[in-house]
Amino acid sequence: MNIIITGASKGIGRETALILARNRDNHILVISRTESLLQELSDEAKFNNINYIATDLNESLQSPENLLKQVNLHFSNIDILINNAGTLISKPFTEFTNEEIRILTETHFISPLLLIRALFIMFHRGSHIINISSMGGFQGSSRYPGMSVYSATKAAIANLTESLASEYEKEGISFNCLALGAVQTKMFEEAFPGYNAPLSADEMAEFISWFALEGKRYFNGKVLPVSVSNP
Repeated sequence: MNIIITGASKGIGRETALILARNRDNHILVISRTESLLQELSDEAKFNNINYIATDLNESLQSPENLLKQVNLHFSNIDILINNAGTLISKPFTEFTNEEIRILTETHFISPLLLIRALFIMFHRGSHIINISSMGGFQGSSRYPGMSVYSATKAAIANLTESLASEYEKEGISFNCLALGAVQTKMFEEAFPGYNAPLSADEMAEFISWFALEGKRYFNGKVLPVSVSNP
């Protein structure tokens, strides 16, 4: 399997890459900003099957030609794309700056959209695109002060997932969205200080890894809540 994971330098993305790399037949390309962390991740792969591209997708996708050239050095086609990159800015709605809104919107919605579009020529019948959202973006879930913009951008990627699944169903390309609940990561600790999440990053990564490989057999165009607690 040729697999791309964004936001893989730490947390859930990092653990997902390591789990998928346990199979020597999987070839993983991770994309994130911090080269030193990506190098550490690559070095941990027992079968030397994790390669990386160090870039800020919010910038490189404005003119994606160079990024595509780098991807093509590793893959001629893509079996799985996991859009996992995320960031957190939590504050009262009226205190958000335009720049902060832009960062959240680009990271959670625009960059995944542009990456899917840029890589589309490399997808094939059987490819599976997984967009990582949040319970904050899941319709009808609980809402929390300070999380309005974050949640709205996560809802946008969920809607895009449903739309693309419908548009490309005949081509056999699957799109699904996982709305993650509480996972003990640094980002979660910033959002909910003092709260102990019921799942660790590696536990959630086990599920995401399974879903990336097998989920398309059961789901397409679905936004699935993956949560055992509130938050």
